[in-house]
Amino acid sequence: MTGSPTPPPGHFALRHPVIGPRPLARTRSFTRRGGRMPRTHQAAWDRWADRVVLEVPRPAGEGSTVVDPAYRLDPEEVFGRRAPLVVEVGSGSGDALVAGALQEPGRDFLAFEVWRPGIGHALAKMETATGGAALPNLRVVEADAAVSLRTMLEPGTVREVWTFFPDPWPKARHHKRRIVTPEFAATVADLLTPDGTWRLATDWDDYAVAMREVVGAEPRLRLVSTDRAPLRPVTRFERRGTEAGRTITDLAYALR
Repeated sequence: MTGSPTPPPGHFALRHPVIGPRPLARTRSFTRRGGRMPRTHQAAWDRWADRVVLEVPRPAGEGSTVVDPAYRLDPEEVFGRRAPLVVEVGSGSGDALVAGALQEPGRDFLAFEVWRPGIGHALAKMETATGGAALPNLRVVEADAAVSLRTMLEPGTVREVWTFFPDPWPKARHHKRRIVTPEFAATVADLLTPDGTWRLATDWDDYAVAMREVVGAEPRLRLVSTDRAPLRPVTRFERRGTEAGRTITDLAYALR
C-alpha cells in the first residue's frame, strides 16, 4: 500500500505549532459543526456566504475549524478600509453581530463561529435587517477562535472582543472545555489596541465567578465595568436565562 495514512480527526493531526501534539480539552471536536438548516437560512447562506463568509486556509482539510497558523488576515484588505475592528467570539445566530454592524457602520465586525446553521441564521437576519443586502462591515470566519486568534490577526489591532453567552459547560467535569481560560485571556490581551475592551456576558453565576477569576489573573487586563455592553441586544440566550431565574452578568476589561 502506498501513500501516507489518513490522519485521525482533530487538532492533534495537524502538528500545529500553537496547539502541540495533543487536542485541547476545551472541546471534543474541532470539525465544523453542521446540520440541516431551515430553508430560509439555507437560502440566505446560498446568496451571501461567498461575500460574507471568508475563505481561509485549513491544513487539515475543509472539515477543520483550525486556520493555517501561517495565515494572517488583513482587515483593511477584507473590508476595503481602515476602521476600528470588533471581533465576536461565538456569534451564534448573529443577534449581537448584526445589531452591532447596523448600529455602528463606522466599525468593522469579524465573527468566529463553528456552527454553520447559526451562520446561516445570521445571514438571514442580516438580509432582513437591510431589506435584502449584505452589510459591508460584517464578515464571518468558520473557525475556532480559541486557536485561530492566536495567529490570525496582528497583535494590538482589535478595538473590542465580544464573548457573549459562551457555552457554560455547567457540569464540573466539563469546565475545562470553557472558552474563557488563562490562555484565551492572554490571546485577547495580545490582540487589544491600547484603548481596546473585552466584553463578556453570561447567565451562569459560577461561570461569571470563573470569568472574573481567570481574566483577573491576566496581569495585562483590568475590570473597568459591570454595566450592560452598549451594543449587546437581548438575545434568546439572555431571555432563556432570565426566564429560568438566572442573573445576567456583564464584564468589561481593558488593558492596564
